[in-house]
Amino acid sequence: MSRPVGNRPRRAAYALISVGVASAFAITSLPAAYATPSVTAVISEVYGGGGNSGATLTRDFVELGNAGSAAYDLAGYSVQYLPGAPSASSLWQVTALNGSVAPGGRFLVAEAAGTGGSTALPTADATGSVAMSATSGTIALVSGTTALTCKTAADCAADGRIVDLVGYGSALVREGSGPATGASNTAAVARSAALGDTDDNAADLSAATPSPVNSAGQTPGSGDGGGDGGDGGGDPTTPGTVRVHDVQGTTRLSPLAGQTVTRVPGIVTGVRTTGSKGYWIQDPAADADSRTSEGVFVYTGSATPTVGVGDSVLVSGKVSEYYPSSTSQSVTELTAPTATVLSSGNALPTAVTVDATSVPAAYLPTAGGGSIEAAALEPAVYAQDFYESTEGMRVAFSDARVVGASDAYGELWVTVKPDENATARGGTLYSSYDQPNTGRLEVMSLDTTTSFPTADVGDQLSGTTTGPLDYSTYGGYNVQATQLGTLVDNGLKPEVTRRQKGDELAVATYNVENLDALDAQEKIDRLAHGVAVNLNSPDVVALEEIQDDNGATNDGTVTSEATLKRFTDAIRAAGGPRYQWRYIAPTDNQDGGEPGGNIRQVFLFNPKRVSFTDRAGGDAVTATSVVKTRKGAKLTASPGRIDPASDAWDNSRKPLVGEFVFHGETVFVIANHFTSKGGDQPLHGRYQPPSRSSETQRQAQAAEVNTFVKSLLAADRNAKTVVLGDLNDYEFSRTVTTLTDGKVLKPLITTLPAAERYTYVYDGNSQTLDHILTSPAVTHYDYDVVHINAEFSDQASDHDPQVVRIDVGRCRRG
Repeated sequence: MSRPVGNRPRRAAYALISVGVASAFAITSLPAAYATPSVTAVISEVYGGGGNSGATLTRDFVELGNAGSAAYDLAGYSVQYLPGAPSASSLWQVTALNGSVAPGGRFLVAEAAGTGGSTALPTADATGSVAMSATSGTIALVSGTTALTCKTAADCAADGRIVDLVGYGSALVREGSGPATGASNTAAVARSAALGDTDDNAADLSAATPSPVNSAGQTPGSGDGGGDGGDGGGDPTTPGTVRVHDVQGTTRLSPLAGQTVTRVPGIVTGVRTTGSKGYWIQDPAADADSRTSEGVFVYTGSATPTVGVGDSVLVSGKVSEYYPSSTSQSVTELTAPTATVLSSGNALPTAVTVDATSVPAAYLPTAGGGSIEAAALEPAVYAQDFYESTEGMRVAFSDARVVGASDAYGELWVTVKPDENATARGGTLYSSYDQPNTGRLEVMSLDTTTSFPTADVGDQLSGTTTGPLDYSTYGGYNVQATQLGTLVDNGLKPEVTRRQKGDELAVATYNVENLDALDAQEKIDRLAHGVAVNLNSPDVVALEEIQDDNGATNDGTVTSEATLKRFTDAIRAAGGPRYQWRYIAPTDNQDGGEPGGNIRQVFLFNPKRVSFTDRAGGDAVTATSVVKTRKGAKLTASPGRIDPASDAWDNSRKPLVGEFVFHGETVFVIANHFTSKGGDQPLHGRYQPPSRSSETQRQAQAAEVNTFVKSLLAADRNAKTVVLGDLNDYEFSRTVTTLTDGKVLKPLITTLPAAERYTYVYDGNSQTLDHILTSPAVTHYDYDVVHINAEFSDQASDHDPQVVRIDVGRCRRG
């Protein structure tokens, strides 16, 4: 099923977090006895299939038992979970305990709920949010609440804090010769009634029907299971015992997830009647814990809400965690709701002020790449924890600067911290992985009767903007505005760079965003105006994302002649020169991008100013190389490609290399379009720090280009080389570090003042994805990023072009 937010699709993903990962650890030997067998507290039963397909119980659990003759105090203890095959980044997930286990008694720890099952656990003695694997994992009973660090059986055996440990399925961390077997969606692993412990999981525990028992001796069906949410006596106009802050809890996941709560009181603060329909309620009687939000979203599915803002309501429903994407954080919601309206026209709870004072400077806690969901929120320390602690609540900001232009989905970005990494033109600069901008917030509107403002970067939302705080995969936390500030136009204008002088070779790069011959004339004309006017007709233009002549039509067409004819005609009509072009057509559907589109890099050049050295032999699968001659370096094929057979270019664009001559001097130009960031975990997601898996291929691509440049310089140390294009990575990234290895290239973006180093705006972050780099022989140049697209709501492309003007005469070989 699809759940749209506004006009964007929102995937329904009420699923447990996957914790099964490949192991990076090998077990060479196992201790014969894990530790001294416990004659008191033990792990008596483990079940990770709760809520899964075929399960009866709705959530996972760990049951503790006490084989001793005296109560076993659990104050300050924890149960901890590790995936069965831990990787280097796997972390133990901690659930803190309190209370005690009576002699011969049981103690029930409830963990994450799934979407299936029909029977609640008996009332839990402790509650966590760990999504345990049904088939393989390790549970430890630990004296203390600090996460364990051991990841092998031997290392864990040496940790004196571990009271008992159970590995099940194929777990690498276990007691004895092997893990307990038989765990599944419908089967737990359990000890016998005598709770015997020989420190051999395979011998001590076996598969059994899940049979959780709490400290009161209750079993499923004999207690309330926490499933009724406290019904307050059954009076439909009387609030139940559960409040919104109980639903939200002190972590990112609700301690009541999977349970049905009854007659939760609140005031309706916002109603969404399109997309993902529902409404927000907020309890005006807040608790004293800053970690627990007083607001929550009530999801009504396809049904339009029948409540209105200001209604005092009692809501019953199931507590659910909605994941907009597989790596995002979740939104705590009440689903399948029923509501009773007690009164209307009530005053709304006071909005939480969101500004430079209230939002912390640190962005998010880290978990070694693991999930931060189980960690207690620290809203005074981390900005994202602050936002999470107000999820669903009314928030307000005033006089905020726009840092991300309005888009087609009715969204824009503001900063509530006006001094945070401000760019020269009003944006917010993204300048390092370690210090993300904390003041950025996405703004949407719940008002369907008024058009959304058309804002550019640097404009201002004057006055107060107010609304519930929500979360989505498209940028994280956002304000669903019920009151929107007034737009004040700051008058941002597209830039126009100067024209090159007679002895300057102007070389530019421009990502023209999937341009093809079937595009509307308006798009082609606007992109052409950018080249002819804003870039002032460079001598050479490296274009990225030129598609084949019929665009996304997937029929084997790979030529771009018609596309380039229309584009160069439009440049001429806009006052530019009559450009010629060179490119190498890719093998059909081998270069990534839009299926059927066959995007490639293209050289445009002005033959009245610069000549192209045509040297036959280059094609989609043949590499060009460098030859040393008495006059310096030359290419074996021009245009040519850099090692197109290399794995670095799998399903990605291959660099285009060309040999140009300007005023008698040879200049080599390498046009690039590295692989995209698709597949990377989001900056705001639950895995911290986020994995940037796409970097691996870009680093390999950067290494290929670096090697090629080194071959040019080996043939001629004074070879004038310009490497440029959409590298899809930042100036501080390992991609750029790899590309410049050996100081063979200089990234020109770093020569600009810090506040001007950006070519792209994403989620309110002004950042650099497009680059021009030059070899050491290019000593006299003038470089400019020309801001004409990324900061504007009306864009011809989502990238800004840039140009370098090289005084070739002053760069003559010395």
